Amino acid sequence: MKKLRIALAALLLLAFVTACISCDTNTDTVTPTPKLTLAPTLPPLTTTPMLTPTPIFGFDDMERPFEFATPPQRIVSHVPSITETLYALGLGDRIVGVSDHCDYPEEAKSKPKVGGYYTPNIEVIVSLSPDLVLTDGYADDILNLESLGIQFAVIQPNTIDDILKDIELLGNITGTQQRAAEINSDFKKRVEAVWLKVAPLSYLPKVFYVFDATDTTKPWTAGPGSFVDSLINMAGGWNIAAGAQGPWIQFNIEELVNSDPEIIIVDSMMGTAVISPDEIKELPGWKDTTAVKQNNIFVVNGDLVNRTGPRIVQGLEEIARIIHPELFQD
Repeated sequence: MKKLRIALAALLLLAFVTACISCDTNTDTVTPTPKLTLAPTLPPLTTTPMLTPTPIFGFDDMERPFEFATPPQRIVSHVPSITETLYALGLGDRIVGVSDHCDYPEEAKSKPKVGGYYTPNIEVIVSLSPDLVLTDGYADDILNLESLGIQFAVIQPNTIDDILKDIELLGNITGTQQRAAEINSDFKKRVEAVWLKVAPLSYLPKVFYVFDATDTTKPWTAGPGSFVDSLINMAGGWNIAAGAQGPWIQFNIEELVNSDPEIIIVDSMMGTAVISPDEIKELPGWKDTTAVKQNNIFVVNGDLVNRTGPRIVQGLEEIARIIHPELFQD
């Protein structure tokens, strides 16, 4: 009996073990639990800040401060040289008025006129609603515009370097800095080209510039401090009036004869010489000079040498060709 119990116990144990083995070898596929993946974190949205225009401020040639929130869009130019500079900067569409004498470039002639050089019409200027009036400071009435709420700036160069500075200044005021830099770069290159040719010269021909010959015994000429005097020097000449007492003086006929200029240059206004070369050849005293004897009498466009704008470098080139034709054949 005892043996029978042992046998039954052994069978039960074997059945249990077999069942366990059967459970471990089950071939059913178990689906793994999917893992959660987080979406990439996006950077926070940013708003581009509104750009505030940089104010334009500085000082004009009278050391007067100016300030503009934005570049002026309605400009009155009271001086021909300033008008020429504005057009060179590409600002013709912003010019709303010019003086009666502003005639270059051709488009300037069609702009509304605001009066003469010394007699500006303030009422007309005000009616044009300018946000800037440009002047050289010689017309007193314009200097009173500020009391009427109209801002003005004085552009009054005294040297060739000042002209370059004023072109840069107008470029800064009007937001045309790049164009101003291009104009000045070309200007300097042309001046340097003239200088490189005349600098080696050991002899400077004597030059007399005729600005006005209404009185042929006391013609007006250009003395030290004038742009004409500077241009003659830069072009390789010697101005016989360089020792005079002012930039524009009357030269006595005796001084003219004794100085004996080799070259006479005559200013022209609106295309007409202030005195013709043929007239000069017949004048007492004048006809005894070397310039007349050698027929070295020339006429230049006065606008190129008297207007203090970008075209003055063209005046320099013309004077250089007159004084030294052998150096400037092209």
